[in-house]
Amino acid sequence: MSPDSLRSRPSEPIPIDARAAEHLRYIRETMQSAAEFTAVPGWGGVAMGATAIVAAFAASRQTSPRAWLTVWLIEAFAAVAIGASTAATKAHRAKSKLLSGPGRKFVLGFAPPIGAGTLLTAVLIHSGNFEVLPGLWLLLYGAAIVTGGSFSVRIVPVMGICLMALGAAAVAAPSRFGDLFLAVGFGVIHILFGLWIALRYGG
Repeated sequence: MSPDSLRSRPSEPIPIDARAAEHLRYIRETMQSAAEFTAVPGWGGVAMGATAIVAAFAASRQTSPRAWLTVWLIEAFAAVAIGASTAATKAHRAKSKLLSGPGRKFVLGFAPPIGAGTLLTAVLIHSGNFEVLPGLWLLLYGAAIVTGGSFSVRIVPVMGICLMALGAAAVAAPSRFGDLFLAVGFGVIHILFGLWIALRYGG
């Protein structure tokens, strides 16, 4: 075997177009990870607010804590359905993926306070402390909006702060005002901020 055959062959040069494609992919991924989550649904927020006001009225007419809770649980499922579907529609219209890049960060920031709220709700229901729930829901939902909204447009965490302030007031107020606080928080605040987002951030 000749000495020349023992020499390692020089590596093939990387085509310029392949390198350019790799650089473009890196730039695109970097921009996506640093971008804001703009699929927060404005019109979806308006719809969620409208259903919350209806739920607050219906809940205030109930004669037992369990019936009251049932109304708000139905409203929670309705709000999740509205929010998820309208966010997916807005992301699709913007030709972006809902759960990639900033969208994934939004969900990861949003989920822990919601998980804590779900667990505490179950504990309070078991102990019969229904009167604490309105303040707890507003506080932890507001916290979820603040933490998730830190990856979104600036107005979103502002909405969360407003909800947290309202929740703190609800905790201190007499329990008979619980539905009123929920109507203002989940209803009026959602509608006002939803309109702002819809008109300024594309729906």
